[in-house]
Amino acid sequence: MEWFAETLHSDWQQRMKVEKVLYHDQTEHQDLIVFETGRWGRVLALDGVVQTTTGDEFAYHEMLAHPAILAHGRVRSVCIVGGGDGGTAREVLKHATIERVVMAELDPGVIEFCRKFLPGLSDGAFDDPRLELAFGDAAEFMAKDGESFDVILVDSTDPIGPGAALFTESFYRDCRRRLNEGGILVTQAGNPALAGKELADVMARKRAAGFADVDFLLTVVPTYVGGFMALGWGSDDATRRRVRSDTLRARPVPAGLRYYTPDVHVAAFAHPVWVERLAKGDQAGGNSPLT
Repeated sequence: MEWFAETLHSDWQQRMKVEKVLYHDQTEHQDLIVFETGRWGRVLALDGVVQTTTGDEFAYHEMLAHPAILAHGRVRSVCIVGGGDGGTAREVLKHATIERVVMAELDPGVIEFCRKFLPGLSDGAFDDPRLELAFGDAAEFMAKDGESFDVILVDSTDPIGPGAALFTESFYRDCRRRLNEGGILVTQAGNPALAGKELADVMARKRAAGFADVDFLLTVVPTYVGGFMALGWGSDDATRRRVRSDTLRARPVPAGLRYYTPDVHVAAFAHPVWVERLAKGDQAGGNSPLT
């Protein structure tokens, strides 16, 4: 294999030059490959779609984890849905105040694979005694009666195949039921430029699920086709989202972060007009969402 071509979008493609294939196999649930590149380091792809790279993963994992934890201010328990590469768990466990993290992951093979071929992503997170792994269907996990959490982070694949159930109103309703008072749900919400309807659907379904405060934040992940990445936000306490940067600076922000800062946190909720329109379901005319 000389080039890897991503197949997420039918009319837009990115290709990466493959220096070396380290692993390629079909697990019980999905096609899994990891390969070396000159520019982005090691790349993990599932079913032909780039999930993470060692070169830019921090831009996604830091912004998925830290805004909710620091905005809340008193997080003790976190549930991670998906996240088998361990990057989200790594960031969550940087907070010393967190006592318990439960990861609901469908495919044990992904974790085993990432620990072997992408160990830097988890960076020891799977050995932290605060982390518990719960294997199985995450939608079924959330639908059950069980413990509640201060923050739920949905580190899922795109809304196709096994990941589709994690973008439904019923799933968001189950997540809301499993949140403690003042809790926060953060989910993948797609790339606005190429999947504007996905963002609009996430927003609408969270409102329908009963969340009083629904919004999204933006991060920039170069190897996610289109660059932008929207992360959906849901809570019943609007003050969490409106926290000021000086308040965040007074809280224990983990050292050594490469993307997240309190100022970036606040700015991530300031959206370009065209993205706001897409989030409201106002699909722009023409071939470009920017028109």
